[in-house]
Amino acid sequence: MSISRQNLSVVIVTFKSNQVIHDCIQSISDQIKIIVVDNSNDKEFKENIEKRYKNVECILSQINLGMGSGNNLGLKRVKTDYAIILNPDVILEKDTIEEIINCSNQIQSFAVLAPLSIDPKYPNYKITKMKNDNDYSLPFKVDSVDGFAMVLNLKRINNIENFKNHNYFDENFFMYLENDDFCMRLIEKKENIFIVPKAKIKHLGARAVDQKYFHKIELSRNWHWMWSKFYFNKKHNGFFAALTRTLPNFFSAVLKFIFYFLINKKTQKEIYLHRILGFNNALLGKKSFYRARIDF
Repeated sequence: MSISRQNLSVVIVTFKSNQVIHDCIQSISDQIKIIVVDNSNDKEFKENIEKRYKNVECILSQINLGMGSGNNLGLKRVKTDYAIILNPDVILEKDTIEEIINCSNQIQSFAVLAPLSIDPKYPNYKITKMKNDNDYSLPFKVDSVDGFAMVLNLKRINNIENFKNHNYFDENFFMYLENDDFCMRLIEKKENIFIVPKAKIKHLGARAVDQKYFHKIELSRNWHWMWSKFYFNKKHNGFFAALTRTLPNFFSAVLKFIFYFLINKKTQKEIYLHRILGFNNALLGKKSFYRARIDF
């Protein structure tokens, strides 16, 4: 069975995303069911968004689950065979869904399809080796895709061992690399991940949360980037590989923290302190507990 608007849902995880979510939703056909998982537990947001968009259901997560856990929660409510995961700061082009549907009719076997980000400086995929003789206007296989826009073949993935019972994203990750982990686990099972070049999206980048919370979210991003990098490498390559691959980032953060401390730059000092703390907690095997301190 190929993708259709009737057999496709969208999952969007939000956190204080009121400023960007509407452009995202309005770029999606109103024939497609959208499930919003709001990690800020904002009852007013839920009421307003469900009232404004008839195809939107908003789930309040009660606590800030992060991206992976939030997506898992939303995917549990999906009743279709396919689901698009989107960040709230992603905007689809007019024919993006149609191009994805067309692609699904052409490819016999896939676990994930992903549209192409229109910013060539920041490709939303990783590939080990590009083939010179490939026509990259056509769908092509990749090793992984960024989690801000990906189409999951749930009917297929649900039959893969270790992905059953909605075990899609490793919930130990709060932020960063949960999508790389997800894709790596699929590749290990010999599943296919494709980029659909004709399906285009615009990703605003680091705009999913209202900009008035920028600094607090930036501290969280830096903490979790270091934690997630260590945990990801430890999970897939072992403790010493994780240590080798993250120590240069740790020492760089220490030097920059000292530098900004000496010249009394509070903002930069806090950022690198949070990188140090994220690394230390991962090294000690502690959970990714850090959350941005935002008053609700």
